[in-house]
Amino acid sequence: MQAADRLAPAPARPGAGILRVLMVGDLIGKPGRVTAERVIPGLREERGIDFVTANGENVAGGMGLTVSTAQAILAGGVDVITSGNHIWDKREIYPELEREPRILRPLNYGDRDVPGRGWGLFHAADGTELAVINVQGRTYMQPIENPFTVMDTLLDEAADELPPVRLVDFHCELTSEKNALGVYLDGRVSVVAGTHTHVPTADERILRRGTAYQSDIGMTGPVWSIIGFDPATVLPRFINALPTRFEVGDGPVVFNALLVDVDATTGRAVAVERIARIVEG
Repeated sequence: MQAADRLAPAPARPGAGILRVLMVGDLIGKPGRVTAERVIPGLREERGIDFVTANGENVAGGMGLTVSTAQAILAGGVDVITSGNHIWDKREIYPELEREPRILRPLNYGDRDVPGRGWGLFHAADGTELAVINVQGRTYMQPIENPFTVMDTLLDEAADELPPVRLVDFHCELTSEKNALGVYLDGRVSVVAGTHTHVPTADERILRRGTAYQSDIGMTGPVWSIIGFDPATVLPRFINALPTRFEVGDGPVVFNALLVDVDATTGRAVAVERIARIVEG
């Protein structure tokens, strides 16, 4: 195994010149949002975290995002909300996507009559500038623009204005497509972290050219559920194929996130750690 492929556990606190970021998996309904608000401020203090992203497309009753839930997430210690295909489920968020730069939608929906933005420049707690980019996969999902070539365009055309630290939330169905984008962007971004499937993968690592990678961060949602939803509302679809309306589960919540240390000068990841905590309701 190459040295750059070995897992480098994150120290208790980041060292000098290191930007510590936390990327939180899909927040599922009110249980996920409330748990994130409870955990993140303390975790930021405990581990010296400089910047936090969280995927918020499943917060409003399990599907979509509203203005009030977005404001609560941002007030609860999250710096940027990323999203995916369900960001369009609540139309009230459309004007907010235009107004609030801290809420991102997938970049590869394009810009033709599509509200919002797919990336932005932000500042961490220590003042370091960084870019957060949100893209979406296409396999078994909407046939939108190619995330690989869209990323090429962004990285090539905006190279002079993009800071070295670049975080990518890849909202995607297939682990193979996620893995492919991670390898494709290795050395050009700091982190490629997958979202969407709500199930954490145990493949967090630093790729050969310095990009931290995980196929899926997992969810922040009820443990005794089917990807965050009440089993009674999900199982009929598998048993008799009848349509059902999913409802968010309840009980203890798992908080899944990816902690990454990034050299603020080079943008290369130097340590990565998968975080999973059970929080009683």
